[in-house]
Amino acid sequence: MSVRILALVGSLRAGSHNRQLAEAAVKLAPEGAEVELYEGLAEIPFYNEDIDVEGSVPEAAARLRAAAQAADAFLLFSPEYNGTIPAVLKNAIDWLSRPYGAGAFGGKPVAVVGTAYGQYGGVWAQDETRKAVGIAGGKVLEDVKLSIPGSVTRFAETHPADDAEVAAQLTEVIARVHGHAGETVAA
Repeated sequence: MSVRILALVGSLRAGSHNRQLAEAAVKLAPEGAEVELYEGLAEIPFYNEDIDVEGSVPEAAARLRAAAQAADAFLLFSPEYNGTIPAVLKNAIDWLSRPYGAGAFGGKPVAVVGTAYGQYGGVWAQDETRKAVGIAGGKVLEDVKLSIPGSVTRFAETHPADDAEVAAQLTEVIARVHGHAGETVAA
């Protein structure tokens, strides 16, 4: 049985270290798991109930919801912007939380990881992301964490996939998400 893990990245920058971390996750996925890096968060309009009307949901939001519905689990990559979650990631969570009571997270396992320039690796943003996705209906894996500090210097000349310590930690995160998702799918 293959487990599909949808990766959402909270940074739109092409050279984002969080995007590179997500790319590494795609490469490091164990047998039986597929990590899909979602493209298109920049095209999704800010959540507004006035435009979230059945039959006329914006195409970009509908694509995100379809990808999320097809996923067995989620891996969210969050940088830290001004001490909190980036707007693009929060917006995705808002769209996936609806329709109320039947959102795409629907009790599926969710892990939040990331890297940031600061000495704590973005833990505030990751904590805020866990809070938001839990309220949105996801089964937050509170014990599956990875916060990598000093991203600007650590990944200045090395892709996260080529950093042995990071690759090992990320592989463990993916394996744990895969395990939780397998339990959920089998239930």
